[in-house]
Amino acid sequence: MATKAATAPKPDKASIFTWEGTDRKGNRVKGETRAATIALARADLRRQGITPLKLRKKSTSIFSNRKQKITTKDIAVFSRQLATMMSAGVPMVQAFDIVGRGHNNPSMQEMVLSIKGDVEGGTSLTASLRKHPLYFDDLFCNLVEAGEQAGVLETLLDKIATYKEKTESLKGKIKKALFYPVAVIVVAIVITAIIMIFVIPQFKNLFSSFGADLPMFTVVVMNISDFVAAWWWAILAAVVASVFAMSNVWKRSPKFRETLDRMLLKVPVIGAIMHKAALARFCRTTSTMFAAGVPLVEALQSVAGATGSAVYEKAVLIMRDDVATGQSLQLAMRQQGLFPHMVIQMVSIGEESGALDDMLAKVADFYEEEVDNAVDALSSLLEPLIMVVLGTVVGGLVVALYLPIFQLGAVVSGN
Repeated sequence: MATKAATAPKPDKASIFTWEGTDRKGNRVKGETRAATIALARADLRRQGITPLKLRKKSTSIFSNRKQKITTKDIAVFSRQLATMMSAGVPMVQAFDIVGRGHNNPSMQEMVLSIKGDVEGGTSLTASLRKHPLYFDDLFCNLVEAGEQAGVLETLLDKIATYKEKTESLKGKIKKALFYPVAVIVVAIVITAIIMIFVIPQFKNLFSSFGADLPMFTVVVMNISDFVAAWWWAILAAVVASVFAMSNVWKRSPKFRETLDRMLLKVPVIGAIMHKAALARFCRTTSTMFAAGVPLVEALQSVAGATGSAVYEKAVLIMRDDVATGQSLQLAMRQQGLFPHMVIQMVSIGEESGALDDMLAKVADFYEEEVDNAVDALSSLLEPLIMVVLGTVVGGLVVALYLPIFQLGAVVSGN
């Protein structure tokens, strides 16, 4: 009689298991590990020299299953951890295992362990990283590839980590400059809308019983209030639609991005900060790429996208084409009309002395400090300015509401 063949249960997707056990020295240890089944988790622990005493699947909830976004800060921290461990002589696969299992972000943990699996299977680190282009751009991968080919991967990883840390620090300074004024403006708009929609109509009902002509300023404010109260939903929809449309056009139209960036660079104070930030990124990225032995023409391709400005990106791509035809970098920079004389002179000295990477690194340090000082100056300038604007708007509305009351008081006292 034919019997049905027993079908082995299909392994689940990788799950997280919590464990307690003893290490090779008999010390009590505990932690978490990721594996497809409990048997594979137990085998993985034994390979690490751990004798598991308790091993169970970690309970998950709806909220714990939600994937966290991998941020650029996660990548920067990952770069520094990997560079530190490889410089200390930790094998690459083991370094990936330590970094991956110790990360708090499950999405980052999953990606790092995926890269570890590829490297264990014989794939080069560069090829493994290129499978995740959202997090490891061409610049990152090109530097890793240069390190693998030259046999100085740990040195290049240290340069990458330093570059990522400097870049994140620069982004943080710019966000710091923009966050405060944007937050205050949003609060001012919300307060003004509340006064327009809820407060002014109450005063309008009160004034209608006066039987006297209202001041022109009060009439204008009440008319605006009537419009906002009647059409607030249309105004809100128009703002949301405009932001959505601008975002789509920004993503799809390089010409629009360039035009907007060019206008932003001309804005007083803020434009100067954006110029200095773009220069700092250009110099820092070019220095890192050139020091890694990446050919200048190939390096400029990656540098263009790292400047953070469509205007500078276009200029760097033109410079790349000029350098490819045999022009010196300093001459190609001079022709663009974007780079200060000091930067061009430092590049010229670097090209003549063969120390271009050092010169660009010094320029990057200078402009990063300039951005820091400019951000502090901008914050000091904007605080009183925003308070004046906010006080004028809210104070103007209050004055418009109390002018009729003052007039009524004068009439009553006169009688």
